[in-house]
Amino acid sequence: MDGRHFKDLIFEQFARVGAGLGSPKRIEIVDLLIQAGRTVESIADATGMTVANTSRHLQVLRHAGMVTTSRVGNFVNYRISDESVVTSYTGLRALAESQIAEVSQLAQAFFGPVDGTESLGMEELLSRSKSGEVVVIDVRPRLEFDSGHIPGALSIPLDDLSYRLNELDSNTSVVAYCRGPYCVLAAEAVRQLREAGIPAERYAGGPPEWRAAGIAMMSSSTSDPSPTRVAHHKNIKQKGITR
Repeated sequence: MDGRHFKDLIFEQFARVGAGLGSPKRIEIVDLLIQAGRTVESIADATGMTVANTSRHLQVLRHAGMVTTSRVGNFVNYRISDESVVTSYTGLRALAESQIAEVSQLAQAFFGPVDGTESLGMEELLSRSKSGEVVVIDVRPRLEFDSGHIPGALSIPLDDLSYRLNELDSNTSVVAYCRGPYCVLAAEAVRQLREAGIPAERYAGGPPEWRAAGIAMMSSSTSDPSPTRVAHHKNIKQKGITR
C-alpha cells in the first residue's frame, strides 16, 4: 500500500463519521440519544418522522459507529456508542455557533422572549436551588430524567405541566431545563409558568454541558443525598404538595 492509497482509505473512514452527522435529522437523533436510550418508535415520535425513515437514519449512524443497540423485550433500544459521540456533537455545535451567524439569530428570535439578559450558570443554579431560592424542574420526558438529571431537580414533563401547576408555589421562582441550549421544551414551560403567575426562567444547559462541567448526574438507580433534594422535600411537605 502506497501513501496515496492509504490517505484515500483513511479519509474515507473519517467521512463515514461526517456522513453520520451530515443530516439535520441524524443530528437531532444524536441529541436525543445523548439524553437516554430509545426505541425506533420513540425516536420517530420525538422527531416527527416515520418509523421507516427513522430506521434508515439509525442505520447510517450505526455504520458510522455512533450508535449501538440492545434488545429490551420485543424492542431494539438504541444508544450512543460512547462519550466520543457527545464530544463530536458538541464540537459540531460549537463550530456552527462560531462560524454561522444564523445560529445565534435563530436562537435569539426563539428564546429571546423567555430568556433574561444574563444566562444562568450551573454553579449559580445549584447554589440557588440548594438555598431554596428556586425550585428546579426537569421538563424532559420521564425516561430522560431517569437516565440522568441535575441533583435536586423535580421531574415535571412538559406534557404534564398544565395539570401539575398546583404543585408549585407562586411565591417561589422556578427554573426549567431540558436537553440543552436549543431544546424548546424549557422555553414552552417558562411561557406556561409565567402565564400561570409563577416566576420562571430557563436554564439553557443539558447533559453535554453537565458532563463538560464535571457535574455528577443523578439517575433512577442512584441515591441522591444532596441537600438540594432534601430542601425540596421539606419545602414541598410544608406546602402540602404531593408528587
